[in-house]
Amino acid sequence: MSVGQNIPHDSSRGHVTGGSVFIDDRPLMTGEVQVLPIGVPAAAGTLKSIDFSEALKAPGVLAAFTAQDLYHNSWGTIVPEQPILVADKIGYYDEPAVLLVGTDMESLLRAKKFVRFEVEKGPAIFTIDEAIAKQSFIYKANAFKVGDADAALAKAPHRLKGAFECGGQEHFYLESNACIAYPLEDGQMEIHASSQHPTETQHVVAEALGLSLHEVVCVVKRMGGGFGGKESQAAPFAAMAALVAQKMKRPARLCLSKDDDMMMTGKRHPFKNYYEVGFDGDGKILALKAHLYADGGAYADLSSSILDRAMFHVDGAYYLSDAFIEGSVVRTNLYSNTAFRGFGGPQGTMTIESIIEDIALYLKKDSLHIRELNCYQKDVRNVTHYGQNLGHNPLPDLFTELKKSSDYVTRRQEIDAFNARSKTHVKGLSMTATKFGIAFTARFLNQGNASVNVHKDGTVQVSTGATEMGQGVNTKIQQVVAHAFGIPAQAVKVMATSTEKNHNTSPTAASSGSDINCAAAMKAALGIQKRLAWLFQNILAGTPMNDIAECPTLNEAQLRFDEFHFEDKMLTHLPSGKSLSWEDIVKQAYFNRMSLGEYAHFKTEGLGFDKKTSQGTPFKYFTNGVAVSEVQVDLLTGEYKILRSDILMDLGRRINPGIDRGQVTGAFVQGMGWVTSEKLFHNKDGKLLSHSPTTYKIPNVQDTPRVFNVDFIENHENRENVHRSKAVGEPPFLLGISVWTALKDAANAKSKGLISTLKSPATPEDMLLELARHE
Repeated sequence: MSVGQNIPHDSSRGHVTGGSVFIDDRPLMTGEVQVLPIGVPAAAGTLKSIDFSEALKAPGVLAAFTAQDLYHNSWGTIVPEQPILVADKIGYYDEPAVLLVGTDMESLLRAKKFVRFEVEKGPAIFTIDEAIAKQSFIYKANAFKVGDADAALAKAPHRLKGAFECGGQEHFYLESNACIAYPLEDGQMEIHASSQHPTETQHVVAEALGLSLHEVVCVVKRMGGGFGGKESQAAPFAAMAALVAQKMKRPARLCLSKDDDMMMTGKRHPFKNYYEVGFDGDGKILALKAHLYADGGAYADLSSSILDRAMFHVDGAYYLSDAFIEGSVVRTNLYSNTAFRGFGGPQGTMTIESIIEDIALYLKKDSLHIRELNCYQKDVRNVTHYGQNLGHNPLPDLFTELKKSSDYVTRRQEIDAFNARSKTHVKGLSMTATKFGIAFTARFLNQGNASVNVHKDGTVQVSTGATEMGQGVNTKIQQVVAHAFGIPAQAVKVMATSTEKNHNTSPTAASSGSDINCAAAMKAALGIQKRLAWLFQNILAGTPMNDIAECPTLNEAQLRFDEFHFEDKMLTHLPSGKSLSWEDIVKQAYFNRMSLGEYAHFKTEGLGFDKKTSQGTPFKYFTNGVAVSEVQVDLLTGEYKILRSDILMDLGRRINPGIDRGQVTGAFVQGMGWVTSEKLFHNKDGKLLSHSPTTYKIPNVQDTPRVFNVDFIENHENRENVHRSKAVGEPPFLLGISVWTALKDAANAKSKGLISTLKSPATPEDMLLELARHE
């Protein structure tokens, strides 16, 4: 059976051999032009004029286009306020303002220096604190309330208050934003894009060019990484390429360099979260008040939904009896921040994990004791601060099992002894958790559709709205459909995503790509299964059926579907034990003029959240996990090493164990990078300085834990999803937080009781400064 097996990623051979085709691998067409977006050299103010007359004289340069050439110049997933090209008001430094078009990129890069901008600079805002002071807000959320936080705080024996800060993060996908626009007959446009959201790309392109949606097709074969960065922000670059293609009636290719991509596109949202927490002498949290501030950058993008998810996840894995959580998105003059793996969940969860480390230091207790004490349980303490019951909750078991398997208690004693005697190094140890809600918080996005076509030779093609960015969603869809028909996975091909085949689809995001699209594909396959079973039922009954006789309409009331089984390329009637091969039943269906294709639409049921009361069920279920990390810090330099990390995840019944393991390890390392080395630097004018691999530090193999253990519990209780599986894309990212809390634990070992001010990311420089506070 295909489900539950380590089927290789459908692109694995192509990736290794170089056969996989990405956007810039597509062959040049006759007359094709290159497009270079050029950003404005100011963070705020007014763009008065652009002079590209000298650039047009340069060899190889053919044309230039500005906002005035667009039919419609605003876009935005939630609020359509962001210009595709700057027309007048400037939002951030290097915001695209003009498109230079030429025969080759080398000519465009040489001509770029001849483009002149006349700018009237205005006052700029670069930090959350500045934005708060100037009341510069994009969005203010309704507060989440449970119990009476003020009263509980007043009665609490102990209280702490402070601010937790975490920085942004560059997506650093290997394939930068890239697209090619092909003008077709009758003014139609075909876009090949590196996009997580083909439907939005289709819509933004159509609006920008003044076309109807049925005149634009967006095709996505694969992406060289996405991580959320291509959920919304791939669309305006596609519109830029399409504008050139429409005006010049020539194919137009826009493939950003890594530098331009980093300077022009948004990052993970930095957060600054103010809090006050009350707790008893044992460490039980009695009340939490918090105000989360997210830096949205210049435009709204997806910031409101990201803040909402941060507020949903500020509890982490811990029960809050009395809480008041509010949040705001501030507007600054930086690139418009956007979706990133975890989508606000990490910024919320990290806040409570940091608070727990502070409580542990204050009470002189081990932080794991505080976590176990406050962890959601299977009794009345199983309801979130927004009123959702967790249902089957494995969190206590996960903590208990990892505590044992990682030998936490012994290692804690050894680390305490090491720290007491070492004059040059200090170690830290910390265990954190993830309780990640699975569903789009915008309920209407929880839908998808699929088309399954069985061919006469028994092979199958599947089309869905999912986009493959390396995460293996196509392979899981392939396995689910192969499993349904009882055929080898190699007999199923998942086709390139196209808006002409799958309409009005949601982005591949929110860890729901596999859930929604596997469910839609399985539903479509079921329709074909039933017709084939009905056909075999009639064959067994001796009903006259051939290529001449009319095939009656399937009567499901007369179909005893549960008596039929698809496995090992055979369709078997269980009561009689009689079988027919997959190829034979397919041929019989064809000759009897039965449909071997099926379309299905799927929507996630059971969701409902009232934003007015901030209560309800925003998530279908939760993916849970715990991780414990051990670090060693050099007291003289602040340099640190991650000595060991152990992860224990609950992914239900895994559709593809190998792919899921890769997602867990990759997400953990990416999360680890966010909280350690990945720091964004800007100059005084707001220009991003860390815009290349030489100035922005993502983790390399030497940064990963020296000992790295990943394991999974067996859990068959998730009846809410395909084959009782659980989503895996984002939840493990939050486990990288354990590295930061371990660093904080190390700093606390030298703190003499002084509460830490460590921010994220905790670079070696930041660690050295934190340690210096305690000398």
